[in-house]
Amino acid sequence: MSRLLTTLVLTLISLPMLAAQPAQVMLFGTFHFKDAGLDIVKVKDIDILAEENQAYLEALTQRLQGFKPTRVLLEYNPENDEAINERYREYLAGNYELGANEIYQLGFRIAKLAGHERVYSFDNREVGWEAEAMFEYAKKHDSPGMKTFNKIIETFTAEDEQARATMSLKQLLQRQNDPDNERMNMDMYLATNAIGAGDGYSGAASSASWWKRNFYMYANIQKLAEPGERIIAIGGTGHMAILKQLLAIDRRLEGVAVDPYF
Repeated sequence: MSRLLTTLVLTLISLPMLAAQPAQVMLFGTFHFKDAGLDIVKVKDIDILAEENQAYLEALTQRLQGFKPTRVLLEYNPENDEAINERYREYLAGNYELGANEIYQLGFRIAKLAGHERVYSFDNREVGWEAEAMFEYAKKHDSPGMKTFNKIIETFTAEDEQARATMSLKQLLQRQNDPDNERMNMDMYLATNAIGAGDGYSGAASSASWWKRNFYMYANIQKLAEPGERIIAIGGTGHMAILKQLLAIDRRLEGVAVDPYF
């Protein structure tokens, strides 16, 4: 067999393997640069527009280009997709100054450097954290689980305030993606899981509703993660902590750690 024919045969054999190459997915957990007040833990925003923070974000997004992303997925209401992408097109045209939210500071920057024409939402607002029944049950029964939950919130708030007062932006982002911090975030919802156990299971229903929203969000990532894609998804740590667990289980996608890029 000639060398040319051998090369052709090997190429044809390898094509199906290349076509089936799984998508690579990087899950980037962050605190909300401009908090809309929707998170359980309430802390003061840092000045993301400060010169030092802007310089770091420029360098960070430049490094992330080494991943060569093909899609940038962001945590915003899908109903706002047209408006967000219109704003992104204005940014590409030089007519929009980036707002403080991580959607713009990270998402828009990364997408522009990658030469993308648009960004994508992986969020879901159809389901939410359904905790009202649990809170009502806990009030009536003086639940120890709720006391534990409130203590966790106090600890989270104090630690976040201390971190924002003493850490650089790089350190804060590393902290958001630290496995121990992610585990503590997930454990917060398990602390109330036993509330109403055997009597309506309002605690378990509340925990399940939070996981359900994240399953929906992960489904949105799966839908866009076609073979050969290289995806960066940026969202709050409360979501990413769970999504990283799902990605680690998922045999159809290949997870990529964000840590080396900080």
